[in-house]
Amino acid sequence: MSRHFLLTILTAAGLCLAASGAMAGDMHDDSDARIVNVSVHGGGQKNRRVTLALNKATIVQLDADARDVLVSSPDIVDAVVRTPRRIFLMALKTGQTNAFFFDGAGHQILSLDIRVEKDTADLATMIHTNLPGSNVRVAGLNDNVVLSGTVASAAESTRAQDLAARFAGDPLKVVNMLQIAAGEQVMLKVRIAEMDRNIAKQFGVNLAGAAIIGGVPVAFGTENGFGLLGHALSDMSGGFAGQVCTSGNSPLAGGKCILGPNNLQGAVQALETVGLVHILAEPNLTAVSGETARFLAGGEFPVPSGRDTQGNVSVEFKEFGVGLSFTPVVLSAGRISLQISTEVSELTNTGAFTLASTSTTDPTTGITSTAPGLTIPALSVRRAQTTVELPSGGSFAIAGLMQHTTKQVLESFPGLKDMPVLGALFRSRDFENNETELVVLVSAYLVNPTTEAKLAAPTDGYQIPTDPETILLGHLNAVYKRDPNAAKQTASGSVGYIVQ
Repeated sequence: MSRHFLLTILTAAGLCLAASGAMAGDMHDDSDARIVNVSVHGGGQKNRRVTLALNKATIVQLDADARDVLVSSPDIVDAVVRTPRRIFLMALKTGQTNAFFFDGAGHQILSLDIRVEKDTADLATMIHTNLPGSNVRVAGLNDNVVLSGTVASAAESTRAQDLAARFAGDPLKVVNMLQIAAGEQVMLKVRIAEMDRNIAKQFGVNLAGAAIIGGVPVAFGTENGFGLLGHALSDMSGGFAGQVCTSGNSPLAGGKCILGPNNLQGAVQALETVGLVHILAEPNLTAVSGETARFLAGGEFPVPSGRDTQGNVSVEFKEFGVGLSFTPVVLSAGRISLQISTEVSELTNTGAFTLASTSTTDPTTGITSTAPGLTIPALSVRRAQTTVELPSGGSFAIAGLMQHTTKQVLESFPGLKDMPVLGALFRSRDFENNETELVVLVSAYLVNPTTEAKLAAPTDGYQIPTDPETILLGHLNAVYKRDPNAAKQTASGSVGYIVQ
């Protein structure tokens, strides 16, 4: 009794669904009909394909009497012959099977290829309701859900996939084939500006004296070093007074001194250096949403990585200069997510590694080979890495570095340095001031490709001059007159890309 009651309910539900047609517009298909009418007479199709919704029934109506129905996989589809011309097919499990219908004489009157899938009509309706601007098609494949069509942004694609994952019960059963309808190419315009100002001052007094006291020659001297830099800015610069040393052999030049009776000499070193470094780079890069683009304006320097038994050094190259790397993700027409990393590096002697020369002797031949020493420069690096969101055409600063460093070292002769006025003769001063300001400005744009005719290059119009123009006139490029009647050739629109 319960089986007949269940069949009655399934039949009524199938008829109501067929009458109302309450399914998503993209799900209407002959294979999804809840009532299959088959005309055996009059040359009707005897082979049909039918897609059944899981845990639902379909009515097959014939215009001839069927006596036997054979289903190859009864665990997938169960067939119930209600009347000779009305058969109920109930989908029990996802999969594929087929069914054959025979008349009283044993002749085949119909064969059905049946595929059982999940009913995704409710999922399609929910996606269209929550994402009204999208065009998403939902289909079942075995026990999986397939999403296809277009959405307005990556965020809508993620939301549609989340809904499908809840419906399927497992995120691994969702096949996301959605495409983003908005522009997916992002152009990044970066401006890296840096000002670096260095000031170094040194002041020192070196004294040398000679005297004869009681017939005994006595000599003394002071030589104050520069503890900050470790050396004088220039050993050949400064001044001296006195005649302890022979003429032409001053201590500044490393000359040899000859003691004289009751004589005194002083050497003064007062030096100052001022340096200014200006770095400006404006790289422009374009990448597809989700892909990474890199830029480097600089070079590579060799770094020793090993040495063999013969003393030969193997090297590998390290990059330095102005570098940029970014990965854009278009979330929507007005939102771009950027994962950006930028770096400004330069070679410096501060922190450099110096390797002295070495000598090795071959135990077999007894030949001694000397490997020359080398100095590996260090890198002064300013690096910034972040992830931000901004609209197309928006700008932001990811690095505003202001650094001010002051160093000062005094070296003096104990006791004598505290003498008023004369104490300055026994002191040396080393002073260094470093001011750095770095700013990185970033702008992002959604762009579309353009035609080659709308692009301009810096080399357009350049012509190599002739020898007389170079030798006699000093021209580096040929000078020519443009035809006044010719149309003026200019690049229209944005150079490189059309900016949205």
